[in-house]
Amino acid sequence: MISDSTARCADPRVARIVDAFEALTAADVSRLGEFYAADADFKDPFNEVRGVPAIQRVFDHMYVALDAPRFVVHDVLVQGDQCVLTWDFLFRFRRFSRELQTVRGASHLKLDSHGLITLHRDYWDAAEELYEKLPAVGALMRWLKRQANS
Repeated sequence: MISDSTARCADPRVARIVDAFEALTAADVSRLGEFYAADADFKDPFNEVRGVPAIQRVFDHMYVALDAPRFVVHDVLVQGDQCVLTWDFLFRFRRFSRELQTVRGASHLKLDSHGLITLHRDYWDAAEELYEKLPAVGALMRWLKRQANS
């Protein structure tokens, strides 16, 4: 499913990136160099890497660890050579529950003069969006959350 986010993005550099992320498959990981600068930085709650080969390893691992992962971009904000994307990341665990999971997050991207990503920083709450969904860890995380809120 491709969202209508690219229709709302007038910047063709960013629309191209959004299209690529929403259509990304395991076979496309080898093409990430078409969207990232050679020395691009990537950071999310689990990884901090530099360079296209390292970024490709992060995405390759995603396809090994998860079943049918995909991104749906909802909002695109562009200012100059920077943009913020809000998205849902949909997947199923391979080893645990087979039900569809959703992680909600945002990406901050910086682009170079050629429209390639030089910085990709993902923001999402690993505790709420991921750990709470794991069988044993989830029960502990939900209990901790209740204790903190009482």
